Amino acid sequence: MAQLLKDNQIIDDSWLILDDSAETLPSGNILLSLEQWQQFSDQLSQHNGELGLWLEGNAEIDAVIDSLQQLSLIAIKFPKFVDGRGFSLARLLRERYNYNGELRAIGEFIRDQLYLLKRCGFNAFQLTEDQDLSEASKSLNDFSETYQVSADQQEPLFRRR
Repeated sequence: MAQLLKDNQIIDDSWLILDDSAETLPSGNILLSLEQWQQFSDQLSQHNGELGLWLEGNAEIDAVIDSLQQLSLIAIKFPKFVDGRGFSLARLLRERYNYNGELRAIGEFIRDQLYLLKRCGFNAFQLTEDQDLSEASKSLNDFSETYQVSADQQEPLFRRR
């Protein structure tokens, strides 16, 4: 079973990312793309397990935000590590829409980005298999103090003194 970083701990990943060729929903915890979410909309209420959604960084979520609020997991896929749209989407989910569930980074991002991903609201990270999770987890605490307001710090430094 694959592992990931969640809430500063290494855990087993119990979620399956549904393949594009799937014709029915398997039982268990599954992550669907937005297109699959719409394709299987008639089967979602009968699903045996939890449902999550993975989004591209450029996803327009205003129309589906009510459905997203009910999910225990939203994953944001980074197509390459230089694409920062996922950072913005995470902040929107946490700050504008007050999403409180698991927010997972998947796809192409690097260890050096973990601290900033956490600042934007991500609390889970699915790294590639060639990365050492215990070493990568150290990146979540690269800095002891922050100046700016963010998803994980609601007050600027001058207000915390």
